[in-house]
Amino acid sequence: MTEAPPDRVRPPGKRASIVLAVLMHLILAAFLIYGIRWQTKVQDVVEVDLVRQVPAPPPAVAPEPKPEPEVKPEPKPEPKPEPKPLPEPKPLPPPKPDIAIKEKEKPKPPPKVETKPKFDPFQQQLLEEEKRLTTQRLLADDERKLKQQRDAQNASQAAAARSKALASYTDRIRAKIKGNIVMPPDIRGNPSAIFEVVQLPSGEVISARLVKPSGHGGYDAAVERAILKASPLPRPEDSGLFERNLRLIFCPVEDGKCG
Repeated sequence: MTEAPPDRVRPPGKRASIVLAVLMHLILAAFLIYGIRWQTKVQDVVEVDLVRQVPAPPPAVAPEPKPEPEVKPEPKPEPKPEPKPLPEPKPLPPPKPDIAIKEKEKPKPPPKVETKPKFDPFQQQLLEEEKRLTTQRLLADDERKLKQQRDAQNASQAAAARSKALASYTDRIRAKIKGNIVMPPDIRGNPSAIFEVVQLPSGEVISARLVKPSGHGGYDAAVERAILKASPLPRPEDSGLFERNLRLIFCPVEDGKCG
């Protein structure tokens, strides 16, 4: 004999779970179908205008005549009493001077606090450099002024020396010419004649021209002959004193008062 196979044990609740799953799928399908139809359905809208009935206007009522106002008699103005004269105001006493009070009320100025300047080496160096440059500039100005004074003094001395040397040179020329003058016998007084003499550096006379006559023709001619005879004239010790054109004055008496 063969043994029959044992019956399979079915787990509890399997049928219930299957039924519930089928039921849920049906509900979901019904919800989807109903939702799609509800969205696609077009609702008809009807607009209605409501108008309220306007009541008829009431009949016009004639206005009642207003009573005329009574005219009251104007009251007579009562005579006003004359105002009494006001008493003269008494003079107020002069105000007391409040100088002392004001002086007391003046606040005292706060005490000054002396602040020492901060030492700045760079600023100090700039100040010292500026002082040094100022000192140098003043010294240069003083030296320039002294040099100008010395130059002016030297120029004046040189001019005086040149004038003196030129006068001495001219006096030697005039002395040589005067030694050759032959005085005319009829000359009177102390007339003066001025001649312009042109010479060479060697002293040779080129010409002698009368610039201012003395008024005595014989004396002027005698001086001209003496100038030409004195050639060559004395030469200066310093060649820088030589002058090509000389203006010389001659008079019979050399006392410095030629007429």
